[in-house]
This record gives sequence, C-alpha cells and structure tokens, in this order.
Amino acid sequence: MKRITLPHTSMDASNVILGLMRILELSDEQIRTLVGTARDAGINFFDHADVYGGDHGCERRFGDAVQFSPSEREQVYLQSKVGIRQGFWDFSKEHILESVDESLKALRTDYLDVLLLHRPDTLMEPDEIADAFDTLNASGKVRNFGVSNQTPGQTELLRRSLNQPIVANQVQLSITHANLFAQGIAANMNGLDQSIDRDNGILDYSRLNDITLQAWSPFQKGFFDGVFLGDREDYAELNDAIDEIAASYGVTPTAIAVAWITRHPANMQVVLGTTNPQRVADSAAGSDLPLTRPEWYRLFTAAGHTLP
Repeated sequence: MKRITLPHTSMDASNVILGLMRILELSDEQIRTLVGTARDAGINFFDHADVYGGDHGCERRFGDAVQFSPSEREQVYLQSKVGIRQGFWDFSKEHILESVDESLKALRTDYLDVLLLHRPDTLMEPDEIADAFDTLNASGKVRNFGVSNQTPGQTELLRRSLNQPIVANQVQLSITHANLFAQGIAANMNGLDQSIDRDNGILDYSRLNDITLQAWSPFQKGFFDGVFLGDREDYAELNDAIDEIAASYGVTPTAIAVAWITRHPANMQVVLGTTNPQRVADSAAGSDLPLTRPEWYRLFTAAGHTLP
C-alpha cells in the first residue's frame, strides 16, 4: 500500500481510503470484517459524513462496531464531513460545531483527523467558517480541514479567511467520469464538448496549492449511474482493455480502475464505497500499480475521451 504525506500535515496516509457511507444495515461483525480487511491491506484512512445513514447513522454504526484502543487510534485517520442537511446546505458556525460534537460522540473518538465541508454552500460566510475551524482546532476536536467538490474560486474565498490550510478536496473521479483530466487534455479545442472547462481547473489549482484530491465513486459511470466495470453494453472496449491490462499485472479489473487514478502524479487518494471485503482487498492492489503511459492513455480513450 502506497502511503502519502498529506501536504501541510504529518499524516502518513494510505492512498486508498475506505468510505463508510453504506454500512448502516451491516451487522457489527460485518463492519469489523470490512474494516479489518482494509487495515490488513494497508488502508489506514476512513471516510465518514454526518449525513451518511441519516443523522450520523453510519458514524454511529462504525463507533458501535469498532472500538480502537488509544494506540490503535493513533495508527488510523478518521475523516468526516459536514454541511448537507435535509433540503439545504449549512456551513454556519453553529451547525459545524454541533455536528462535529455529534460525529465525535457517534464515532467514540476525541478528535477527527480531517473535517471536510461537504459540497459548496453558496450562502457560506468564510469568516464564520474560520471562527468555527479556530474553535475546533484550538479545542483539539479537529486536527485538519478540507473541502469537497469545491472550485478553486470557492476554495480561495475560504482560504482568505482561514488560519488553517486546506489539506484536501474530495471530488468525483473515475475513468469514465474524468472531466478533471479530460478538459485539460483537450484544452483549446473549438467545438469539442470535452474542452469546456467545468470546474475552473481544480486539478492544476490543487497541485499548485498542495491540496490532496480524494477521488470518490472511482467505479461509477456517471453520477450514481452504476459501475462501468463489467458493463459491456456501454463500455465494451474499455472493459476489454481493463481485462487485458489486469491479466498482464495479475490483478483484478478493480485494481486497474484504482491504479488509473493513483498513477497520476498529483498523489490522489481513492475513496472506496464498497461494503464487500473482497472488493476492498482487490482495490488495494491498485494502490501503487505502475501503469505505463500507453496503458493509462489506452484506458482514457477506450472510455470515450478524446486524445487530440
């Protein structure tokens, strides 16, 4: 398992993250098996959100099932997110502080290693968020802060008020949902949809400002449209390429889908959403797989992206 040091921190983090948004209906034993498999594979980073499972439901299930000793707690990183409420987004100081307290209680821990603002809140008051972050940081409840799905402009607006660095931005990314890469590759191409800048250059901005990108839905075709792995109706050429490359490395197609992201020099983390322990182990095998440039670009074009 490849480890990366998140910029601005001392965190020695796995570049594959286990996301826990789907564990609400799992038994304690199933959750322990899932987490244990992840840890055996070298994953030491676990992603939550207050909204997963409704009102801290998945955080509570995790805390019920997995109790870390003090020494074990120092070996793992717990990340949660705040801001999504029923029918609206809320980055108010009051809600941030209240939600973090609930997350800590649910997870049965004294601190979060990372807190992300979940989705952009257009009504956000940067100074109010900064006040909340200062309070959380000074109390030891949150050690590091980040955002999710935010543009460079939104992040810059926030950074102007903060006293802490933004260490991560969690964004959707997969071989088939690859606007993050595809636009830059087709830049300055008149009449090509791929060349339209839809995120104001998140990739380059993040690299220039030492913000780690965390890729969620790494196997999704689009926005929760199902997975592309095994989908030969819409992605036959891509799956043929994945299968062939997987066989050459002696891994599963899942590992290749992960490796396509981790191969990028931006040192991204891949967030898994599966509750299948075998899928976790298979995915972990893609952590440091050295895909060649021809292999990487073959997958890019097989997914339907244009290489001018």
